[in-house]
Amino acid sequence: MSFTPSTIEALSPNAVTLFRDTWGLLAAGSAEKCNTMTISWGMLGELWGADCVTVYVRPTRYTKEFLDANEQFTISFLPADAANRKIHGVTGAQSGRDVDKIALTGLTPVPAGESVAFAQAQTVLVCRKLAVQAFDPAGFVDDLPRKVYGDEDPHVFYVGKIEQVLVRTSA
Repeated sequence: MSFTPSTIEALSPNAVTLFRDTWGLLAAGSAEKCNTMTISWGMLGELWGADCVTVYVRPTRYTKEFLDANEQFTISFLPADAANRKIHGVTGAQSGRDVDKIALTGLTPVPAGESVAFAQAQTVLVCRKLAVQAFDPAGFVDDLPRKVYGDEDPHVFYVGKIEQVLVRTSA
């Protein structure tokens, strides 16, 4: 498996489709020791003069420990097909504290920058953390976030500068 450098402007499909329809595997750590989880929430855009991504992680997720301990993280976007939906079913519902999600899914970790991505990805964003902040429910000005969270802890969001966009070049 190899990847070719690309640009955020050439990203296809668009950001909304990537997160909403394709979903991503958020990962941090190394190819030897990492954790990953499915994400379907995210934003791509320009912030502070840089191409950035924002991802959202519940405080209880095991992946958060890896995000907090490392300066880089990746988002691997797999092709949108039934087999990969099964992968997302495991990585989105099971905890790496309890099971080896990589072994269960057959994912192949590969180095990406100072982090880890997955060889099965079509597109990988390699990101450097710029900011970490928990949502403060006092700042919710609409009922939609309150409906999503109820009494649960709101997500922590991570803003990452996109340092590399990698696209698959071989099967």
